[in-house]
Amino acid sequence: GRNTEYVYYDTTNYYFEIDEEDDLRKNGPSKEYRRDPIVQLGLAMDADGIPISYELFPGNESEKLHLRPMIGELVRNYNTGRVIAVADAAQNTGNNIYYLESGKCSYVFSQSVRGADNDIKEFILNEEGYEYFCDEYKRKSRVVRRAINVDFLRPNGDTFKKKVFVDQRQVVFYSKKYADRSKAKREAVLKKAQCIVDNPSAYTKATSYGALRYIENIEVDKKTGEIKERDKSVPYINYKKYMEDEQYDGYYCIVTNIFNDELNKFPDDKIIEIYQGLWRIEDNFRVTKNELCTRPVYVSREDRIHAHFLICYIALVILRLIHKRLHYAMSTEKIIDTLSKINCSPETKNLYLFDYRSDESDLIGEIMGFDFTKKRLTRGEIRKIIGSSKI
Repeated sequence: GRNTEYVYYDTTNYYFEIDEEDDLRKNGPSKEYRRDPIVQLGLAMDADGIPISYELFPGNESEKLHLRPMIGELVRNYNTGRVIAVADAAQNTGNNIYYLESGKCSYVFSQSVRGADNDIKEFILNEEGYEYFCDEYKRKSRVVRRAINVDFLRPNGDTFKKKVFVDQRQVVFYSKKYADRSKAKREAVLKKAQCIVDNPSAYTKATSYGALRYIENIEVDKKTGEIKERDKSVPYINYKKYMEDEQYDGYYCIVTNIFNDELNKFPDDKIIEIYQGLWRIEDNFRVTKNELCTRPVYVSREDRIHAHFLICYIALVILRLIHKRLHYAMSTEKIIDTLSKINCSPETKNLYLFDYRSDESDLIGEIMGFDFTKKRLTRGEIRKIIGSSKI
């Protein structure tokens, strides 16, 4: 019953409070802006938010390399039918697009607006073709033939780049709510940039939070991440670049090889809806790091690191299955809190007293087939519940 028509993929990383790297724990771009060695985790998830598979890889490897083997494994091992890979801009590479096209798979990727080529930028800012929904939202799309750069192998094992042309649908939308949020973030970044200009040595690359983008005459020490002024140069804020970025606030671009057919199964709003489901995978990362305590990691041997993440992954799958059976009527935090409170203490030789019951525990018990309403259970009844949960 798994819904694998859409497969969401994303990566995150987990830091280790150690100084020296090893084969798995490597220095890389930490999500927490820390300088500690990290391990990266790539997660594939179905359309219901239930994890399908995961992979650990060294912290210094590019996450762009791991979407293809994950999707390939999924297609080989599961009879999924059509697969639509959904991911953020980090996976929007020529190699990934070519791989998915060649394997008859579909994709829905976000496209960096500020990092896009001039043709896409002009299309985004051109008011022609937008469909307006009140004053706060608009969208439009087009189908274009686009050149992508793909790596190919020569017979001797060397790689070479080649331009490949693909047909691609580009869906653009604007939200005033997103624009306001971006403006607030940008103003905070500008304040940070001014602080760095005033006192560069007080900051590092990890504590700059993107402000270095708008500062000229600044250097970053590649080893330490420390910020310093260039020789005989005075740091200043590049307001021209700031204002250029500002005009794209609130705009989002999604690229896909799904084209709207005569049955109108995939209009623009459907493509946007598919992409926005990516928030579920971000929520999975949040749950593992916070509620399931995947970090900090207190083991150091590689086999035990893998075991630690496997345990957390299985716990996440079970949690999401319960969440789905509850029809998402209860938050994951509430599910964990409720289950953790269902404890008992021995009252007599063969009788145990349960001192917690709530509407939430009754509901979980009902959907799982366990009776949590009884105040007392025998050892045999408890063993039966535990045995049933293992099936």
